[in-house]
Parts: sequence; structure tokens; C-alpha cells
Amino acid sequence: MMALRAFFQSMTGRIFGTLVVGMAFAAVGVWVVTTSIGDRDFERQLLERTADRLEGYVLLIDAVPPSMRDQLLAASAFGGVRAQPADASGEARDEAFERVLDARGGLVSQAKVQRARIDVCFPELRTVSREELQRVWESEEVRRALEQASARMPPPPSPRRTQVIPPVCRLINLPLSDGTRLNVSLDTRWVERERSPLFEPAALIPLLIALGVLAYVVARIATSPLMRLSAAAQELGQDLDRPPVSVSGPTEVRRAAEAFNAMQRQLQQHVSERTRMLAAITHDLQTPLTRLRLRMERVEDESLRERLVADLRAMKALVDEGLELARSAETAEQRVMLDLDSLLESLVEDASDAGHKAVFEGGCHAVLKLRPLAARRMFANLIDNAIKYGGSASVSAERVNGTAVVRIRDHGPGLPEQMLERVFDPFVRLDDSRSRETGGAGLGLTIARMLAEKNGAKLSLRNHPEGGLEATVLWHDLASLESVSGSAASQ
Repeated sequence: MMALRAFFQSMTGRIFGTLVVGMAFAAVGVWVVTTSIGDRDFERQLLERTADRLEGYVLLIDAVPPSMRDQLLAASAFGGVRAQPADASGEARDEAFERVLDARGGLVSQAKVQRARIDVCFPELRTVSREELQRVWESEEVRRALEQASARMPPPPSPRRTQVIPPVCRLINLPLSDGTRLNVSLDTRWVERERSPLFEPAALIPLLIALGVLAYVVARIATSPLMRLSAAAQELGQDLDRPPVSVSGPTEVRRAAEAFNAMQRQLQQHVSERTRMLAAITHDLQTPLTRLRLRMERVEDESLRERLVADLRAMKALVDEGLELARSAETAEQRVMLDLDSLLESLVEDASDAGHKAVFEGGCHAVLKLRPLAARRMFANLIDNAIKYGGSASVSAERVNGTAVVRIRDHGPGLPEQMLERVFDPFVRLDDSRSRETGGAGLGLTIARMLAEKNGAKLSLRNHPEGGLEATVLWHDLASLESVSGSAASQ
């Protein structure tokens, strides 16, 4: 249910639903119109056939001598036409049939037509009562005859959707060529007509399937350019040097792709200019910083000299970290398949060899397609932060619900909840003491998050339930993961 709701909240789902509903209404509207036209044409043809019978009878009566008309009128019905007394009356005027007769011209064009009861055209119905018909129908002889007839009949055909039109009786009054008035009744028999099979299951199900497939294909075609642009925008956030979007498709799509590529080029130019500017500033500062360091060595007051050198060292570290931040945003390093466990173990061993308390608790046996130097700097920053502010670092990697997760935890005091996101901002430091040994420049976590995004991961912080701060690096895209062993795939 959630997947269905998510589908209809997407652009593809909305276009699909709109097309299905629109085409369904259009199909129903076309069916209603064509059915109405078909019914009208069928009624017209029925009236024309009835008019043919009447016209043939009138021409016959008009052609015989007046002395023979009474005998012919008294004879059995000719094509459903019967003589009627002059005082016979109907129930309502039949204007539709009169228009058909009027269009034919001749004697029938002057006819007056009325609808009448069915027993006027079929007088034999008056001689048998309803009770007598019921008694005959329920008799043993009729029942046995029906059973015998049913046994001899072939199996019935498949049921059809039909429309049964009951018989209609009309009274016709018209003048003959000699001025004599002719009063007759004219009947139409039972008519069975096959209706449109549109709403039959055998026809409706394929129609609905065809509408659904067509709507989905059209929706995918319409939204595929948006999906490509969305994927390109996500990749651009991780890799500013990704290949440009292909310029193809309709005019609007080509214009959007060209605008996207132009934006990418402008961003690349902006970042490149910023990096060159920082690199130039750093390079130009090296010489005066070196001269300052040499001059500070001549300060006789040892305490003052140490403070000045510490300030100079902090200034140099700030410049270097700013340059590192700029370089991290513009890295052109290529991705390679990297053993995540080996990388983490080597960093933990380096920290332990340096005399720090660092432990690798377990790996996930996975290979990720990463930028190796960027990944190494990212994890090194996180491990250094854990050691610097929490006194120790516990590193682990695992697969959780189809994702790869690396956790780096310290055992320090943690952070206030409102600071868990703010510490990723540039120049926001974890230590309020402003100590040069622990405070840093406030760019370590900023660089770490930027490097994580460059490697397709998400970096976040949380206070561990058992104490300390935990940094989590999460990869959602399993397409970039490969198992190192068969046992890893089962985890």
C-alpha cells in the first residue's frame, strides 16, 4: 500500500493516473456517442422497412379497381397490414414515422399515423384470456412436448448481449388517388439486436490492460528526462566533475540539459577560482610566516616566544585547513574498488602506533567503489576527533538492512543535541576552551562531511545511549558494493 501511494505521489504515477482516467472517460464517451448514433440509425432503418411494407400495400390497394378493394381488404393481413374500421383510434401521434413517410412523397406522404394497443394489430389476442393461456401452458401435454423438443435441440450458443425491441402497432389513415380514405393497422414484429460488447468482461479486461500499459509507457517517456536530470543533480552534489548531461530529446528537454550543463560549468569555474585563490594566498603567506617564525626565535622572553610561536602555528594550521577544504570540494580523484575493512584497520593501527587508544571492533567484508585518498582523509579526521575529544576511538563496520555502515565512537561527554548539526558548519569548534591543543580551526568535520558526500555516503553524529559521541558513515547504494567472500553476502 505504501509503495502504491509513493508511486501515485511521483510524477510518473500522476501522469499515469491522469492518462488512465482520461482515456477511460474518453472511451466511455465514445461508446455512449456511437451507441446513441447506432440506436438512432437502427430505429431509422426499422422505420424505413416498415414504410416499405406500407407503401407496397398502399400501391397495391390503389392499383386495383374500387370494386375489388373490399375483398382485398377483407383478406388476410398482407405484410402485417390489416384493414381497420373508420372509427378506430390510437393513443398518440407518431410524428417520427410521419416524417419518414412524408420524405417518400406520393400517397403515403399524406398519411396520419397514431400509436395503438398491440391487440389492434393482433386481434387474435382478444379471443384468448390470460387464464386460459396460463392453463394451457401448465398442462401435462405441453410440458411433455417441451421436454421432447429440448432433447432434440442442439446446445445453445454462447450467451450474447442483445437488445429486444417489442412489437409496435400503428394506425394509418391516408387518402387514395380517387379520394377514398384508407384505414389500416401496421405492426412491426419482435426484433432482437446484438449490442456492443464493450462492457463484457472478455472485451473490457483487454481494453483496461491496453489503457494501463499505454498510460504507463507514456508516463515513463514523459518523466524519464526529469529522472535523468534528478540523477544528474544528485551526482553533481557528489562529483562536480561528472560528465555533462547528454543533450537529446524534445526541445524543452534539450534546453533543460543545456542549462544544467551550463550551471555545472559555472560551478566548476567558481570552485576552481576559489581553490586557486586560496592556494595563492597560502603560497604567498608561507614566506612572511617563515620570516615571522625566524624573528620570533630572537625574542628573549621565553614565555612570550612560546606564545607567539603557538599563535603562528595556529595561523598556519588555519590556512592549511582552509586550503584542504577547498581542495576537498574540487577533488578530481578517480574512484577505485577499495576494501573498507583494510582501510579502517590500517587507520586504527596508525592511531595505536602513535600511542592513542583505538580499537577496530569488526568489519563488514565489503568492497566499495571510493576515492581512496578522500576516504582515508575522511576516516582519519573522524578518528582523530574521537581521540582528541573523547580520549579513545572504537571503529566498526557492518551491513544493516542492505546498507553499509561505519561507526566511529568515542567515550567522551558527547554533545548537546542542538550542536549535532552545527558542528559541521565551518569554523564551529567542539571545544569552547579555545585551546590550541584541542580546539583546532573548526574545519575537520566540515571537511569530513564534504569528503563523505564525494564518496556517495552520508555522515551524521549522535550521542551514544551508553555515553560518548558516535559518528556514522552510511552508504545506501548497494550497486556500488561487492562481496569479498560468499559469507559476506549472507550477512
